[in-house]
Amino acid sequence: MPSKTKLTPREKIKYRIRKRIIGTKDCPRLVIYRSLSEVYAQLIDDVNGKTICSVSSISKSEKGNAAKASKTDKSKLIGKRIAELAAENKIKKVVFDRNGYLYHGRVKAIAESAREAGLEF
Repeated sequence: MPSKTKLTPREKIKYRIRKRIIGTKDCPRLVIYRSLSEVYAQLIDDVNGKTICSVSSISKSEKGNAAKASKTDKSKLIGKRIAELAAENKIKKVVFDRNGYLYHGRVKAIAESAREAGLEF
C-alpha cells in the first residue's frame, strides 16, 4: 500500500479485499474493472503471477455485440464471455474480486451473468 499518497475510498476497500483473497490455477481470481464507459474482466493466477484469460467491452470480438447496448448490458455480455473462456480453460470455480467497487449495477450484472453461464463463486 502506498504510504505517502492519500488513498481514495475505493482504493482502501480494494487493498482490504486483496489482503484476504488469492487466486490459484485451479480457482483463479475473477477481477473486474469498470471505467466510465467500458468494462473489463480477467481471470488471474496470483501464485504464478499470470493472467489466464481476459475480456473487455472494447475488444474486437465484443465490440460488435455491444455496439448500441447500455453499460449494464455490456456488463452482462462480458460476464457471459468470461464464463465461456473459463470453461474453455477447464475452470469451474473462481474467487470474485470486485476491485473496491460496490456490488451493485454493472459489477452485479457481471457476477450474475457469469454465474448463469456456469461459473461458481
